[in-house]
Amino acid sequence: MPTDINTEMTTPSASYTQTPRPHVAPHPDPTHALDAPRRVPRGVWMALVVGAVLLAIGIVWGVMIRATDEHKLAQSTHVSSELTVAVTHPSVTGEASEFALPGNTQAFNDTPIYARTNGYLKQFFVDIGQHVAQGQLMAIIETPEVDQQLQVAQADLKSAQANLSLADTTADRYQNLLKSDSVSKQETDVAVSGAAARRAAVEAAEANVRRLQQMQSFERIYAPFSGVVTTRNTDIGDLIDAGSGSAQPKDLFRIAAIGKLRVFVAVPEIYAPDIHDGDTATLTLDEYPGQQFTGLIARNSNAIDMASRTLNVEVDVDNPQNKLLPGAYVFVHFKLPQQQAKLSVPANALLFRSEGLRVALVRDGHVHLEPITIAKDNGATLEIGSGLNPNDQIILDPADSIAEGQPVRVVTRGASAR
Repeated sequence: MPTDINTEMTTPSASYTQTPRPHVAPHPDPTHALDAPRRVPRGVWMALVVGAVLLAIGIVWGVMIRATDEHKLAQSTHVSSELTVAVTHPSVTGEASEFALPGNTQAFNDTPIYARTNGYLKQFFVDIGQHVAQGQLMAIIETPEVDQQLQVAQADLKSAQANLSLADTTADRYQNLLKSDSVSKQETDVAVSGAAARRAAVEAAEANVRRLQQMQSFERIYAPFSGVVTTRNTDIGDLIDAGSGSAQPKDLFRIAAIGKLRVFVAVPEIYAPDIHDGDTATLTLDEYPGQQFTGLIARNSNAIDMASRTLNVEVDVDNPQNKLLPGAYVFVHFKLPQQQAKLSVPANALLFRSEGLRVALVRDGHVHLEPITIAKDNGATLEIGSGLNPNDQIILDPADSIAEGQPVRVVTRGASAR
């Protein structure tokens, strides 16, 4: 039976043509698909490897950058923690030094001109800024009262002279008559005494006339010396009071001789032994930069002022071109000899501490506060008596908070110090 069926199925009939059926793919077995291994494409594996390498490189690079930044930060923090300072070395002064002190110029002669008689100003011939010569007429004062008094005195003098002439004649006559005993001795003595009294009256009248003539001469005001008129306090028609007759007399003019000036300087006591009459000194003024005027130490007070502890010194300066004006503010430079050279430091290097004066030095990169003594104060610089060596590095403008042993970093003069 089975053989027959297979034979029939496999043996085609003569009249039947078998039509081929389309191929149908077998349905995959789910159980079989789960058991089969998956295969990853090669390109995916390459992408994963490249990504892992790049990630590793990024991590390493980030760690390196962070380490570098931390190193730089540590270095900058260390640098910023150090104080930067500018330093200088002490300078060695020469065999001679100088110091400058302020002074005021004064005219060699400076005087007010007062009236010595009462009246009215009739005319003036000079004004401020005008140069006058000695004996030059400056003004005229009208004095009508003095003129009248002079006329009366001259009349009294003539009367006294006439009385004297009569008294002399009478006395001579009595003396001649006495020889012949025509008159008594008493009458003769009276006549002679009367003549002497008249002579005294004449002398008194003459003195009064001379006094009034002198008062009249004060009508004309003359320059007592050559100079320049610095003040005029009157005008035509002003009432003039004699200088001696008023509690507060008013000067008419003021004259100053400026061909030679006096300069008075208060020299500190420490420099007093070095000031000698006849030495030269130089003057400088702000209005004449770069110019110097040579003066001569004329005299000094030879005494120390107890209030200011200074020596008053007068320096005379020739002023032929009238460049220097009275009352000007000047600096007088005195040259002082020195026995030996000394070290000098700027004044801005000093530290004022409770234990005394100090200067801040740089030694092995750290601060050292060195005590010093000052030999001479020159203003901008100080001459040091002890405590420093020429090779010391001195900190300029040290902070008040600077301390012993503090680390510092030295910068050049051109760099800015913090």
